Amino acid sequence: MKNIIITGTSRGIGLELVKKLAAEGHQILAVSRKTNPELTALANVIHISTDLSDTHDLEKVREAIIQRWKHVDILIHNAGAIVNKPFKDLSSEEFEYVYKVNVFGVAALNRLVLPFMPAHSHVVTISSMGGIQGSLKFPGLAAYSSSKGAVITLSELLAEEYKEQGVAFNVLALGAVQTEMLEEAFPGYQAPINPQGMADYIVNFALTGNAYFNGKILQVSSSTP
Repeated sequence: MKNIIITGTSRGIGLELVKKLAAEGHQILAVSRKTNPELTALANVIHISTDLSDTHDLEKVREAIIQRWKHVDILIHNAGAIVNKPFKDLSSEEFEYVYKVNVFGVAALNRLVLPFMPAHSHVVTISSMGGIQGSLKFPGLAAYSSSKGAVITLSELLAEEYKEQGVAFNVLALGAVQTEMLEEAFPGYQAPINPQGMADYIVNFALTGNAYFNGKILQVSSSTP
């Protein structure tokens, strides 16, 4: 059984990932600002209320690893912030916040967790088709899509830096999934897949993908967007 950290676990794909992996017997550290009551009933799940945009708040994760686990096998960066606004109306504070969660938070958590990751560990970052160069772009997502492109490049670089340590870094660039965040950004849009279905794919990839991939970006989308 694996020790697995998952961010963005209060709802949507993150919540489903925790439930599925916990049901398989893995030990889960669920990281999100809000605690979903569904998680408190799971014996092998620890929830830490953490703001990923606050690097000092992330120290709670380090403390939990030291006290409970000593090592981490899998880190899944699932948390994300999105603002859907025309660029001219997007404030610098909004732009910065999206990057704090989607990019700087990912980098900070990597820096914190990597000392605890042995060989054959796996870091999976959930990105978006909007972050893929040459993919169809949607107006209003300047901060979100550019941040998702940034973590793709970050993961490629870290895969190279940590290959001798044996830690694999891969990215799943998701298409539309019918989550609360999608509904907030695109009210009324109906995605072709639900969070449970996407979570099934991510669970399998997180557990086995590092045997086949490192420094790769897999486009997981059956639609546009």
